[in-house]
Amino acid sequence: MKANIETFFEPATSTVSYVVFDEAGGSCAIIDPVLDYDAKSGRTSTQFADKQIQFIKSQRLTVEWILETHAHADHLSSAHYLQSKLGGKIAIGNGIPTVQKTFKKLFNIGDEFVPNGSHFDYLLADGEMFKVGKLSAKAILVPGHTPADLAYQFGDAIFIGDTLFMPDVGTARADFPGGDAHRLFQSIRKLLEFPPETRLLMCHDYPPTDRAVQWESTVAEQRKYNIHVHDGISEDEFVAMRTARDKTLEAPTLLLPSIQTNIRAGEMPPAEENGTAYFKIPINVI
Repeated sequence: MKANIETFFEPATSTVSYVVFDEAGGSCAIIDPVLDYDAKSGRTSTQFADKQIQFIKSQRLTVEWILETHAHADHLSSAHYLQSKLGGKIAIGNGIPTVQKTFKKLFNIGDEFVPNGSHFDYLLADGEMFKVGKLSAKAILVPGHTPADLAYQFGDAIFIGDTLFMPDVGTARADFPGGDAHRLFQSIRKLLEFPPETRLLMCHDYPPTDRAVQWESTVAEQRKYNIHVHDGISEDEFVAMRTARDKTLEAPTLLLPSIQTNIRAGEMPPAEENGTAYFKIPINVI
C-alpha cells in the first residue's frame, strides 16, 4: 500500500513535520513534531501540534508511532504533548544514549536523568522493520549530523531528517557534539544509492529568496544538483567544504532549550521545588 503523506511546515524554525497514514479511519505515524517556543519569554504553546491533532481526528486516524529522526537542536519536540492527546509510541534510533550521555555531561544534569534511552518508548535499530497499520516501514541509520540520526522509509518515500536539504541549499551541518562530516557523507551516499525516482522528504527548508518553501526532491535530483554533494564530489572534498562552512555558522537559536527537551522525548526538565521547570544555559561552553 502506498503511504498517504500530510505535510505541516512550521515557519519559525523552518521545520517540516509529517503525518504518514495508510487510509482514512486507519493508522498513522507522526514524524518530527514541533512544540511552539518563544525564546524571549520562555513560554511554550501548542498551536502547531494542535493542527496535526485536528487533521488526525478529521481522518479518524489512530496514532501508532511518533517518530523522531534525531534529537533536534533547532526546535523543541511536541512528542510528549501529542502522546498525551493521541497515544502512540515515541521512538528514536537506538544510538540516542550516546547523545544523552554527551548532553547530560554538558548540562551537568543530575542523577535523576539516566542516559539509557528509557525516556523513549522504543529504540529502533538500523534496518529494523515496523508497521504503521497496513504500511510497512524501515529505519535507516544515517549518522553524521548527530551520531544517532535515523531516516524512515515508507515504500518509495524516505523521510531523511537532517542529512540533506533541497538541492539548492545543500547538506546539514556536522559540527554538533558527536557529529562527523565523514559519516555524514557516507550516510548521504547511502541514501543516494536508492533508485533515482525515490522521494526524499526533508526536515527543514531554508529557501533562497527566489523560491517558495519546498520539502521533497528525488535521489536523481540530489545526485545531479545538490550544491554540496552532487555526483563527482569526493568524500575528502565534501569534508573540507563542510568543515570550513560549519566554522562560519552560528549556534541554532533554540539549541539549548531544544536539546534539554528532546533528549527527554519532548518532556521538559523536572520542575524544581517551586513548581517551575528551568532550562540551564552553560556559560562559555558552546
